[in-house]
Amino acid sequence: MLCENCGKNTATTLVRTVVNGVVKEQRLCSKCAKGYTGLPHGGLANMLASMLGDITDTHFIGEEAKCPVCSASFSDIAKTGRVGCAECYKTFRSELLPYLKRVHGSTKHVGKVPNSAPLSVVPETENLESLRSQLSRLVSEERYEEAAVVRDKIRKLEGENNG
Repeated sequence: MLCENCGKNTATTLVRTVVNGVVKEQRLCSKCAKGYTGLPHGGLANMLASMLGDITDTHFIGEEAKCPVCSASFSDIAKTGRVGCAECYKTFRSELLPYLKRVHGSTKHVGKVPNSAPLSVVPETENLESLRSQLSRLVSEERYEEAAVVRDKIRKLEGENNG
């Protein structure tokens, strides 16, 4: 089968996109697939503008503020869809907050605890009673390695209470 983009080379890549519930498949050769972004014409800035509203039409009176670190202006951020550096978030805080809230639903970064977090990070509500019930549940589920960790926590807490 030939590439649906150039019509010359053999198609080696299948690109499947879903827009408004409609599935569209496109078979591309390796050359056409290499340059494929999947974004509508205009790229990331237009995609963000569709979500944020058009922020590129902002009019400025006089000298436009620039980031002291990377020299980016808010209009630069609006055109590219990218914030220049971490300092830009402080410099353009009032301009960026409404858009961040609209896209992310919040203006506060909550983050996550990685799976590889050390065992010393324990919830404050952890007590002997909850650890014992957790140990019992882990043993009944035959999850012995996790049960051993909980057992060690219980021993440590009991040692602190007796010491």
